[in-house]
Amino acid sequence: MRLFIAIPVAGPVEEALRDLLDRYRSRDWPVKWVRPNGLHLTVKFLGTVEPARLAAIQGAIGDASAGAPGLPFSLVELGTFPGFARARIIWAGLESEAALELLVHRVERACATLGFAVEGRPFRPHVTLGRVREGAHLPPAAVHELEQTRVPAASFVADRIVLYESQPGPGGSVYTVRATFPLGS
Repeated sequence: MRLFIAIPVAGPVEEALRDLLDRYRSRDWPVKWVRPNGLHLTVKFLGTVEPARLAAIQGAIGDASAGAPGLPFSLVELGTFPGFARARIIWAGLESEAALELLVHRVERACATLGFAVEGRPFRPHVTLGRVREGAHLPPAAVHELEQTRVPAASFVADRIVLYESQPGPGGSVYTVRATFPLGS
């Protein structure tokens, strides 16, 4: 099974991102857009994991998230990796409190004890909206539109962290909840 740990996007941020996705889907861009019901902020990608390890992973996430507060998020920008000129991933940036970095660090540390590699890059809270198709480039008009897009003011408070299984499908990956861990309780 292919697993990842994430915070689902909710409320006004989810609505704003769904509106953006609806707008962009109508364009003839070489992008595979995410399913609107799968909007999330990835905390840790675990990759392919033996099912026998599921209980240990759930225990580690439970320990890492214990006592973590609910996390406020604000939608702040639209961007691409590695940059607009050579975009591969289109994303929406989120801003939160320092408690998010602490939670991410605790999840990383807990997963490292189970043998998962520690992410070497700094954590940048974002929601992936789409991936440019292999071998394709965004047309200049698309780059211009993305650069000019101003995201609406929107926020939500995350009340849970989730262990998802990702299953590839013809219309994009389908995410199945394997475990949910409350925040702020």
